[in-house]
Amino acid sequence: MNLPSISVVIPTYNREEPLVDTIADVIKQDYPNFEVLVVDQTATHKPETQAYLDEQANAGKIKLFGLTWASLPGARNYAVRHCSGEIIIFIDDDVRLEKGFLAAHARNYVRPEIGAVAGRVFDRMKLGDSGGELEIENLPPEAFDPGIAWYHIDLVHTVKPQRVISARGCNMSYRREIFTKYGLSFDERFRGSAVREESDFCLRLRQTDYHIWFDPEASLVHLGEESGGCHDISTRSLKYQVTFYHNHFFMGLKNLTFNQCLRFFGKLFDCHVLGNPPCYKSGSPIKIITRGSFYTLGFLSAMQTRIQSLWDDGQIYTREQGVGNRK
Repeated sequence: MNLPSISVVIPTYNREEPLVDTIADVIKQDYPNFEVLVVDQTATHKPETQAYLDEQANAGKIKLFGLTWASLPGARNYAVRHCSGEIIIFIDDDVRLEKGFLAAHARNYVRPEIGAVAGRVFDRMKLGDSGGELEIENLPPEAFDPGIAWYHIDLVHTVKPQRVISARGCNMSYRREIFTKYGLSFDERFRGSAVREESDFCLRLRQTDYHIWFDPEASLVHLGEESGGCHDISTRSLKYQVTFYHNHFFMGLKNLTFNQCLRFFGKLFDCHVLGNPPCYKSGSPIKIITRGSFYTLGFLSAMQTRIQSLWDDGQIYTREQGVGNRK
């Protein structure tokens, strides 16, 4: 089999030991032709972390880029402009991999209709909630309806390969020509934790002739560390909550029909504001009112972003110059 070359992209922000472990797992992959790009948005690492990164870069095992700004979709776009692989795999900076991870992604691309692969995520927190016992063969029909799919696409417990409409950002790969031929890029207007930026990208990818394929054997363990990465902003802060809702509303306003938006925004309210399953949040009237205020502020913020889209494509960080390859 003629295996494609691969670029593994690891955006990172304020991670230390988990980042080192993630890079070590990638370097140990048994795939014959791959490169590793670490896009580092951390201002200052611990000395031992920085020493490890410099050592791997000097040995040619990774390409290390240092940026002066922090944006997950911006870091992904930056990496795409600097990688050479036919297939680009994006992973988080707090994951653990088995040696056959890259090969499991690559083998799916022998099928010409496959433009992206969504890997299985053994999410430490979500597996714990179900005791690790739940297994899903076929995703339900709701998982293919863009209006409500986001509450039914379970890439943690699904065990059967199948077509899907989206991937999870910590374990996804794409043909390079998705970016070059079709001109797609990650939308840098997704803020904070950048939740829903991969959903937005995948919905736009579906407008091409390519399919998104879920392969449960292209799996990794997502540690979901409580500090560093997207968790540097407290989930209880006003900024986090408003950007969380902003990103959901913005994704819907960009990609969904009016009726799909109504169902998506309704489900968002039912789950995240009222606290009904699968969110299981407190039903305290005070907390519902507080979450409702965040919901409203997020909607108004997303409307402003959407209106600005008429004259601004939002690729703020793509227009910025990073520090470059840190030696």
